[in-house]
Amino acid sequence: MSATSAPFGLRPAFHPSGLDRAIALADGIVSAYSTDILKGQPVKMATTGVLQVAAAGDAFQGAFAGVEWTDTTGRRRVSNYWPANTAYQTGSCVAYYYSDPNIVYEVQAAGTLTQAAIGEEFDLSNTTAGSTTTGLSQATMSITPAGSGNNAQMRVINLAPYADNAWGDDYVIVQAQISKHQYVALSNAI
Repeated sequence: MSATSAPFGLRPAFHPSGLDRAIALADGIVSAYSTDILKGQPVKMATTGVLQVAAAGDAFQGAFAGVEWTDTTGRRRVSNYWPANTAYQTGSCVAYYYSDPNIVYEVQAAGTLTQAAIGEEFDLSNTTAGSTTTGLSQATMSITPAGSGNNAQMRVINLAPYADNAWGDDYVIVQAQISKHQYVALSNAI
């Protein structure tokens, strides 16, 4: 219900081709990386070729989908989130994330939006919020538009089609695409 603040991060809704598959990145997270990476959290590619948490305003790749690794005791681990400071055996980590710039995500706004938000760009907010109990991100989308001629992280394209979700609700859930993708040139829609 969009009258309740219950953020879930970036959740892939669909891709125009019908394929919204996660990418598997070998050695995709540095061993003992000091920050939790939660499912649905925005991630960016570091200059070293590994995933990192993206902050509000950063150009980013997409949403984190999970990880598997062999821990230092030899046990294989599979998780929907990366636990901070976890060490693993060299070469055993595989990180999964969505990176196609055409994927349409669902994200809860940090407040109310009207239908006039369609085509507008907004930065993400609360990018590091989430639960290590569930492993899920609680990132939201800001309700402050970038404004004409400016870029932000996400472009609203529609209202998410759920019962009890309507424009003007306290915490509307929208469909949005990445408008500030690391590997795609920026363009201003409005």
